[in-house]
Amino acid sequence: QVQLVESGGGTVQAGGSLRLSCAASGRTFNMYVLSWFRQAPGKEREFVAATSRSGANIYYADSVKGRFTISRDNTKNTVYLQMNSLEPEDTAVYVCAASTVLGASGRSYEYNYWGQGTQVTVSS
Repeated sequence: QVQLVESGGGTVQAGGSLRLSCAASGRTFNMYVLSWFRQAPGKEREFVAATSRSGANIYYADSVKGRFTISRDNTKNTVYLQMNSLEPEDTAVYVCAASTVLGASGRSYEYNYWGQGTQVTVSS
């Protein structure tokens, strides 16, 4: 099992940046595909970004390509989401997720473990 704890959320003006972190417990961190999802009020949860076990393969939702960067440090059991050029539409609770499914990407049903989330608010 793995437990995921997100941090780094907050309130920022449009055009600003935030860096989210997700720390995982357990000794098999490098066996998980890790992703970020987000859910805005009244909307469905949506995929944001995913990184493969080694970090060699990265996937992004079209809405964040060129603005967000996902990375992982397997020595620190942590995955990051660097968010630049933030827009009010990025306002949501951002949740970290881990999957044991090789090749998992944007489908939430592939993910076994979920964090509690961290709020990101972008003001205009």
